[in-house]
Amino acid sequence: MEPLCPNLDLKPAPFSPISPRFSKPNSLSVHSHRFSCSDRRVTKKWRVPIVPSWFKAASNVRADEAQVCGQELMRSVGKGLLALAAAAAANYSIFCDSAAMAESLTVAFPVSRTTEVNSVQRTLVETWGLIRETFVDPTFNHQDWDLKLQQTMVEMFPLRSADAAYTKISGMLATLGDPFTRIISPKEYQSFRIGSNGNLQGVGLFISTEPRTGHLVVLSCIEGSPAARAGIHEGDELVEINGENLDGVDTEVAVQKLRGRVGTTVTVKIQSSNDLGSDSSIQEVKLPREYIRLSPISTATIPHRTPDGRLTKTGYVKLSAFSQTAAADMENAINEMKSQGVHSYILDLRNNPGGLVKAGLDVAQIWLDGDETLVNTIDREGNLLPINMVNGHAITHDPLVVLVNEGSASASEILAGALHDNRRATLVGHRTFGKGKIQSVTELHDGSALFVTVAKYLSPALHDIDQVGIAPDVQCTTEMLNSSKELTSKEKSSASSLEADSCVLVAEHELDIQESKGTAS
Repeated sequence: MEPLCPNLDLKPAPFSPISPRFSKPNSLSVHSHRFSCSDRRVTKKWRVPIVPSWFKAASNVRADEAQVCGQELMRSVGKGLLALAAAAAANYSIFCDSAAMAESLTVAFPVSRTTEVNSVQRTLVETWGLIRETFVDPTFNHQDWDLKLQQTMVEMFPLRSADAAYTKISGMLATLGDPFTRIISPKEYQSFRIGSNGNLQGVGLFISTEPRTGHLVVLSCIEGSPAARAGIHEGDELVEINGENLDGVDTEVAVQKLRGRVGTTVTVKIQSSNDLGSDSSIQEVKLPREYIRLSPISTATIPHRTPDGRLTKTGYVKLSAFSQTAAADMENAINEMKSQGVHSYILDLRNNPGGLVKAGLDVAQIWLDGDETLVNTIDREGNLLPINMVNGHAITHDPLVVLVNEGSASASEILAGALHDNRRATLVGHRTFGKGKIQSVTELHDGSALFVTVAKYLSPALHDIDQVGIAPDVQCTTEMLNSSKELTSKEKSSASSLEADSCVLVAEHELDIQESKGTAS
């Protein structure tokens, strides 16, 4: 999800002397509010943030009140030098600079002789510092987080590969007991950013590995993309990229080969799904790479006959993820459907795993007026912080039903809770996933990224969501449909997938109820 705290600035830190007993240690000098790296012949050090700036801003806590410089932080001062390994040791101390109101940690540890592991040592320190600053549980799952850094350094020092070193970071994070706090590789973070930004540079193909054959097949083409214009279709098999046979090549590697700088081209060989197995069906296509816009919105207009016999139109909006473009895309979609005579809406959040918190709040404001509370957050100190609209103006007041299920999570639950608790929408479907936590995302020095749970949230009506979920007002089951005369008597000709969707049918029934009451819910 979108970070709740800003990225930290990089500034040089003054050099701290290291005990002469160690010929080649790394030194960490940890202070509040900034990271820095000073690369010297025998030492390295980084400053790591201690107090979350977003917390201070949100709760109006003064910096000196938020800082803790008591006995708990001083307990390590007298420990002196702590052994890290048989042949090396660390100098670890904590002190408080009253003038700067900032905590400081200094840790000396041996430099790995493996360059790539040494780089991961820095990533470890960045990770440890961000957790220490922002993690929602200030007890760190009831463990000494400073000691955990030392232990992980000891385990990492003898390793010889970056992958093994990263495993140690993941292991350290696992001790927090929060599956949502995690580190991802640079490649995974690149994919995450594409999904969040809604833009990529490529040819517009979605591909996957066919489990029976292991071959790469086309799932779909983005409308208007170079792949779509070239006549590539769902089910076609991808045989070669730039002359390289794709037997045994996994999906992620193939995707990276298809992507590239705008203005360049990529040559692919495609075997048509209509004639698999025949060499004559293989065609070579040269595709230009372009900016590809990924919209999380898909829409449809559903003809609907009301109980009194009138034929109306219901706007169906499927939101698959909360990317940066989600709110703008939804607003455009609703305005387009309004121009087509739509007077009621179904917002489908089923199997939407979430995304950017801000996008979820922006979407909520499309449907709500006034100064309503959208969500309540609880920070690591236990403070309840409501997030409210400011003079909001909904773009439509027409009846609304929101579809949810067990795959609706995180930002989906924030949106569903906001619309439900503010009496704007009826929820139809099944109980949601129950992820009532918010993560910040920070890119680290090596291009990897750290996801940290920084807050919990409650719905506007203060309903707990985490590990509980949101119960719908109405469940959609086959039995309910069979017992509903209004729904079973619907006129259908060659029912579309939406018209055959039991939850959509129940949603239409709930829209009829809303309209009969003369309210927009």
